[in-house]
Amino acid sequence: MSATSLFERLRITSLRAKIDLVFSIAVLLLVLLFAALWKSSIDRSFEEIRMQERANIHYLYLYYLKTGRIDTDYLASQNIRVVDVGGKNVELRRRITEKGKSEKFAVVNVRLHRYILINNDRFNLILENLNKPRFPVELSIAFAGALAMLILLYLWVVRSIRPLSELKRKIIRFSQGDLNIDCHSDREDEIAEVANAFDQAVRTIRDLLRSRQLLLRAIMHELKTPIAKGRLLSEMIDDPKKKARFHAIFERLNLLIDEFAKVEQITSKNFQPDFHPYKASDILEGSIDLLMLENPSRHLHTVIRKDFTLKGDFELLTLAIKNLIDNAIKYSTDRHADILVREPEIRIINRGKALPHPIEEYFTPFHSSEGGLGLGLYIVKNILDLHGMRLIYRHEAGKNIFAVVAETEEEGEKRREIL
Repeated sequence: MSATSLFERLRITSLRAKIDLVFSIAVLLLVLLFAALWKSSIDRSFEEIRMQERANIHYLYLYYLKTGRIDTDYLASQNIRVVDVGGKNVELRRRITEKGKSEKFAVVNVRLHRYILINNDRFNLILENLNKPRFPVELSIAFAGALAMLILLYLWVVRSIRPLSELKRKIIRFSQGDLNIDCHSDREDEIAEVANAFDQAVRTIRDLLRSRQLLLRAIMHELKTPIAKGRLLSEMIDDPKKKARFHAIFERLNLLIDEFAKVEQITSKNFQPDFHPYKASDILEGSIDLLMLENPSRHLHTVIRKDFTLKGDFELLTLAIKNLIDNAIKYSTDRHADILVREPEIRIINRGKALPHPIEEYFTPFHSSEGGLGLGLYIVKNILDLHGMRLIYRHEAGKNIFAVVAETEEEGEKRREIL
């Protein structure tokens, strides 16, 4: 299995996690290599001790044959001392024979001491070998040096990618609408190049948004002037009915300009909603008022089956519901819409053909639309997303049904924490 497929199986997506895994494997392999070399070194040292013991015993036997005595001076020079002669130390002999399984010859370790039992027709001895396995100093130094180098290399790599975390936080802030971020870096690596490229993109987007805002504000300001003049001129009309109609028209234009200003703020993410609890019936009433219908009961039939409270920005929610009701009336076959309030949703129903395209296509701005700019559902979707609500559409029995579904309290708390 290749390393790439292994990473895919482990589902490791974080760069830091991959670096941690690679260095963990490297440290593990280094420890295993050290353990294997350590064992090999200790085994060689023990083998040297065993060879020395065999040579010493052979010499001891030959020397005894020639002289009839034990060469204790030679044993001392080999770091071996005589512990017992003639089997006087019965307890030690018993332990050695139990471990060695022989009363004639045994080499055993008892309580960290290495004893040699020799019992033949010439002499009966217990020797203690004071030689210890050689500690592999060079190997330990090499291991410590390699481990220190790995740790330093790991810290260096982690420090090198640390700016990525800061860049990620700034990108998240930028995605939430904060345009006043500075990602410029004076470093000379690839991460700095990415940060500086993103910083340049942020500056460009910020300049474009500001120029767009200035243009829209200038246009709306210029539109306000003729509207104000029109209202003044309408005051000169003697017919009260015509005067009221003109007043309604200019008031409607004024409201549209205010709506466009708010929509521009929402879509540019430069807006902080004012969340408060409201009854769904109050939001619905505010939405109907925004429609400025001369006879609302003629076009709307409202049923409040189970009222409920939801948290949101009153102006934005009334604007979203108003757009849905306006579309329902405009595109119905009988210029009529039914509204049903039942926890946790507000339904807007009209008679008409089903939407020719999937609902998701209407969430994009300026989509192909009959008799409009194609902004209605785009505005609605942005406002509902801001509130964590969902818009569900279906067509049943010749009726279009749009349902605004409120979020639960738990979902709302999580979303507000993110905001």
